[in-house]
This record gives sequence, C-alpha cells and structure tokens, in this order.
Amino acid sequence: MKLATLNDGSRDGQLVVVSRDLTSAHYATGIANHLQQVLEDWNFYSPQLQDLYDTLNHGKARHAFAFEPSQCLAPLPRAYLFAKGDAFATAGDSKDQVRSLHLLFGDALQGPCTPLKNDNRAQMTDFDAGIAVITGDVAQAATNGQAIEAVRLLMLVNHVHLRGPSGDVARLHAAIPCSVFSPVAVTPDELVWGGESAWSQGRLNLTLQCNVNGRKLGLCDTGSDMVVPFGELISKLGQLRDVRAGSILSSGEVRNLDSSRGFCSIAARRSHEAAQNGTSATPWLAQGDHVLIDMKGRDGQSVFGAIDQQVHIGPQPKPAAEGAR
Repeated sequence: MKLATLNDGSRDGQLVVVSRDLTSAHYATGIANHLQQVLEDWNFYSPQLQDLYDTLNHGKARHAFAFEPSQCLAPLPRAYLFAKGDAFATAGDSKDQVRSLHLLFGDALQGPCTPLKNDNRAQMTDFDAGIAVITGDVAQAATNGQAIEAVRLLMLVNHVHLRGPSGDVARLHAAIPCSVFSPVAVTPDELVWGGESAWSQGRLNLTLQCNVNGRKLGLCDTGSDMVVPFGELISKLGQLRDVRAGSILSSGEVRNLDSSRGFCSIAARRSHEAAQNGTSATPWLAQGDHVLIDMKGRDGQSVFGAIDQQVHIGPQPKPAAEGAR
C-alpha cells in the first residue's frame, strides 16, 4: 500500500491512503490519524489500511479525492531516530562495510515540494538523492535478517547539502540543514511487477532519476552497487541501542561505478569532471533552479511520487562594520 501525510497545520499531519497510480487518496481518519500511530501497532492497523487501499484502487472508496503532492508533509514528519548511511560503492573502494553512519536532526524532515533553501551564498548549494526506509521496532543486536524484516515502508530522500568554498561538505551538522522526502511511502509488497519483486535482500533494484532544470543528471541503479544493504545498515545502527518503531534510515547518496549512468549530486558530477578533465564544468545550484528526483516502477509509473523543488538562494550575509570586534 501507499501512504502519505497531508499538511493540516499540525506537527504530525493527517494520514491518507494513496492509490497505486498516485491519482487519488482517502483520509485514514476512521483507522488512524497519523503514521506514527500505525507504526507503533503495525499488525493491528496495517490490515485495515490495506483494505482501504484495495477499495480505493478498485474505485469504490466513497470519499476519495484527487491526490496533490504539493500538499504533503514528509510521510513521517517526526521520527524517533533519523540516520544517514553510506551504502554505495565508490571507485577504488573495495571494502564491503559500513563506511559511515551519522545521526541527523530528526525535526528537519520536509515535504516533497519544500523550496530548497540556502541563506548563505558563501556555501555552495547541492543535493544528494537516495533511498530511505521506515522501521518498526528492532531489538538491540538484531541480525541482518531480523533487521530487514522490520522494514515497514520505503521512500525517496534528498539530503540538502551546503558545501564549503572548496566544494567539500563542511564538517558540521549544518552541512545538511534538512532532508526532503517523496510524497508517498510504500510497503515492500508494492514493489512487485510481473511476479518479480524489485525489493530483494535489503536492496531496491530500480532506477533513481535526478534532473536539474529539466536535464538529466543521473539515471542511477539503486541496487547494483549498494555494497551495504539495509539489513546491515539497520543492524549496525542497532548494535548499541534498540531501534524504535518510527525510525528512518537513509542509504545516503546513490552511486554507480559506471559513470555513464550519471550522478545523484552535483558534487559527484563535478568530482568526475575534475578527474577526467582537470576541472569541473557543472555549476552548483543557483537561484531559480529546479531539482526533480523520481523513480519509475517496471510499469513505467512513478512509485513514490517526485521530490520537486525550486532553489532559493538567500542574500549574502552583511559584512561586519569596520572596526567591529
């Protein structure tokens, strides 16, 4: 099934069930008000939501309405825990291990059409696109298999990056001021076409599309070069703690060793250009640019809906007055 959270002015928003083709939705109010409620008692609520989802897809939901992604918050607007991994291979890196796993601020979870903002022109504006999962409860020291069984929902994520003058990510939490999510989160059983699942062994085997101003930046395979699958990422996160229902774990930026597939961040493309040509030609994001991140299923239809953002670059900070200390 596919779930979204509409902005009703509250912090947790209003849970809705969304049709498979993303054209219509139905309030889940008679079942649950928000997604965290569902995650905390998944076995009780999810069958009821599945029944509503089936009714909606058959065109029999009496109070269905047109689904509008621009009205969405993040599917889970507030998370108990939010972590970003580094799950994809890098050229010259043969280590099949978790290279990094960073906790992020959980209150900066934004909806798919939130403007991509940078209020400091001294920092270069960028994005990196990946896959994220929402978990149920995972006991401390769970095995990879136990961890993957706790994946309840998948979604797309864009980590907004503010990079230093050299293009490097500043070593501060402020380097990722917010993360933006697809309008819809989907259950793993939705990822089946022709009897074959694209969700296998903790990897999502589909293509992540990244466009800037209508031009392709990347058509990256999200499965082939994922050296650390989600089961291992979740297990790593849970080595020293219980992972509570309503935790979000991101794969980090999707990368492919085959550069012909493109890139999921400006920084990755610039790095490739510099290695090939000695200099980088692709500009950082600028005022008015348009970033679109989407994923199509094997039927050609959008799976999660698109992250669709306009870039807003704020004014240069005023210099300190002469003589000021």
